[in-house]
Amino acid sequence: MKQTPHHYVHGHSDRELERLDYQAPKFADLFHHDTRYPPESRVLEVGCGVGAQTVILAQNSPSAEFISFDISTESLLKAQNSVFRKGLPKVVFCKADVNDLPFKPNTFDHVFICFLLEHLPDPLLALNNLRNMLRPKGTITIIEGDVGSVVFYPNSSDANLVIDCFVNLQRQMGGNPFIGRELWHLMIDAGFSDVTISPRLVYSDQSHPKHVEEVNNIFIAMIDGVGESAITTGIVDKKTWNKGIRDLHRITEHGGMICSTFFKGVGRKRV
Repeated sequence: MKQTPHHYVHGHSDRELERLDYQAPKFADLFHHDTRYPPESRVLEVGCGVGAQTVILAQNSPSAEFISFDISTESLLKAQNSVFRKGLPKVVFCKADVNDLPFKPNTFDHVFICFLLEHLPDPLLALNNLRNMLRPKGTITIIEGDVGSVVFYPNSSDANLVIDCFVNLQRQMGGNPFIGRELWHLMIDAGFSDVTISPRLVYSDQSHPKHVEEVNNIFIAMIDGVGESAITTGIVDKKTWNKGIRDLHRITEHGGMICSTFFKGVGRKRV
C-alpha cells in the first residue's frame, strides 16, 4: 500500500505547520544530542515534512550529505525554503513514497526517520524497504511517540475523551498512535541488529514554566488540531470536545502536570 498525504492525521493546515516548526527546536536536545553523522556520509531522511528536523540534522552534521524526501509537494517546498534560509548546502530534497523508493539499494550510510511510522498502515514494509537502501553495517535511527504513555493531572473524563478521539481518527487512517512501544520488535523483525531503544521523557509542571508553553503549543495543539475532523465525523459533539480541550489546558495551570515518553531506536544493517 502506497503512502498518501491523507494518512497524516494532523493535516496540513497553517496551524499544523506552525506547530511542527515550533516543536522541532524545543525537542532538539532531547532527540538529537546523540545523533551525529561522519563527514561525507550519505544520510537518507525519510518523510522530512516541512524540514523542521532536517535543519537540525544538517546543522549538527554539516559535512554529511542529506537526501531528504517526502510525499507532499507542499511540505517539500517549505522544507527547501527553511534549509535555504539557514544556508545549508548539503541537503537535497525529492518527492518520493517510502513504499516505492526511487533510490538504488546499498547506497546510503544512514537512514533517519522521525514521526513517520505512526502514520503508515504497514511500518514493517517501510522498514524492510529502507533496510535495502543501506550499505552493509549502515545504521538507522527512528524517533516515535506513544500517546498511551501520556499521564496528566488533574484527570478528566472529557480530556481523556478528546485524546481517545485523536487515537481513533489515527487508527481509522491506518496509523498507530502507540507505535513507540513497538519500535524494538519492528526493528528486529525488519532485520536490523544491535538494536537499542532509549526513552526520552518529557515532564511539565508549574516549576518548569517554559515547558508549560510547550505543552500548550505542542501536545494540546496536536490534539485540538483534529477537533474539526472529530466533530464532523460524529465521534464527538462540539460541546463535549470544547469541554475536553478546556480540561486539558488545566494541566498547565497551578497544580497541574503532564508526563509523556518518546522512543528513539538505533540499529544496524546486518552484513
